[in-house]
Amino acid sequence: MTGLRRTLISVAGAMGATGVGLAAWSAHRAGGDLLMTAALFLLLHASTVAALGLASRQRAILAAASALASGAILFSGDLALRSTLNIKPWAMAAPTGGVIMIVGWLGLAAAGAFARIASEPT
Repeated sequence: MTGLRRTLISVAGAMGATGVGLAAWSAHRAGGDLLMTAALFLLLHASTVAALGLASRQRAILAAASALASGAILFSGDLALRSTLNIKPWAMAAPTGGVIMIVGWLGLAAAGAFARIASEPT
């Protein structure tokens, strides 16, 4: 397994664990809506990043997984910091993370549309 694939799987695990923690925290905190949104994004993207890291060796798909992970971390990190510590990393952190996630999903779509699968007949 390549270093990038191992990294993606490790990052996905950390994203999943953080997502569960944030979801639990938000359930016990008044006004925990931002935390729940951060948790949801981390959990959904962690599953996708782990699956892509395990299943693919294609660079385009691994690049899409990297974008999904970095975008989700930036987006969710911004929401969590704003909600818990009233820290704003920079004004456009969450929107930038959201755009990076969208680019990651579009990259995955393009990789799937243009990929050649060796086991498929031509």
